[in-house]
Amino acid sequence: MDEKDMTLRVEALESILVEKGYVEPAALDVIIETYEKDVGPRNGAHVVARSWVDPAYRERLLTDATAAIAELGYGGRQGEHMVAVENTADEHHLVVCTLCSCYPWPVLGLPPTWYKSPAYRSRVVIDPRGVLADFGVTLPADTRITVHDSTAEVRYLVVPRRPEGTDGWDEGALAALVTRDSMIGTGLVEGPA
Repeated sequence: MDEKDMTLRVEALESILVEKGYVEPAALDVIIETYEKDVGPRNGAHVVARSWVDPAYRERLLTDATAAIAELGYGGRQGEHMVAVENTADEHHLVVCTLCSCYPWPVLGLPPTWYKSPAYRSRVVIDPRGVLADFGVTLPADTRITVHDSTAEVRYLVVPRRPEGTDGWDEGALAALVTRDSMIGTGLVEGPA
């Protein structure tokens, strides 16, 4: 199912629920706005950028991600049991939920459609390099790829590698470079041109 078909289905379902009085359109708008603007990838980007500029925070994040993320004011549903994994030159982390679509909403916002697709959920375990290639990510052959399977009990945040050429950058400038996909592992953080 492509994104257009999914959008049409969601709109039809919303229309039926509103017509029957099960939901208020304004309430749906508030929920969507919350996850698009207040909760989302910018929160995770803030966490990542802080870990890049503050070694003590980085250690806390890698030791107890839930508590370290809460230090920055992020948490709540779907963010209760977080684990942070760090990409290095030797190892690249990739996140999936093979059973459904467990996803850390407080730090990544709404899950992308592809994250929930059966094709991604099954293929990333079997062929992670192929999936990365589909996202335009090519890693050296000797880089180990570790796939993490999120569950209701644990969700993952990938701390991508800090790009070269960003020494001396402040946290805000660094956070602007971090993407949702880089925090799932399907993308890399690009440095300055």
